[in-house]
Amino acid sequence: MKLSARNQFQGTITHITEGAAMAEVTVKVGNLDFVAAITEGSVKSMGLKVNDSVTVAVKATEVMIGK
Repeated sequence: MKLSARNQFQGTITHITEGAAMAEVTVKVGNLDFVAAITEGSVKSMGLKVNDSVTVAVKATEVMIGK
C-alpha cells in the first residue's frame, strides 16, 4: 500500500472500541498510542482485530504544541 502522507508509523492494534456507527482503534507505536476514529464498516471490511500489524498515516494541516 502506498500513501502520499509522509508521516507513517508501523504499529500494533491494542484495542478496538466499537460503537453504533464509528469505532476507535488504538495502535501502539513504540511508547506512543495513536487513536483513530474510523467507521464500523472500515473495521469490518479491513478485518481489523487486536494484535494486527498496521500502518498509521498522519496527514494534518496543523500541528500545535502547548506548554
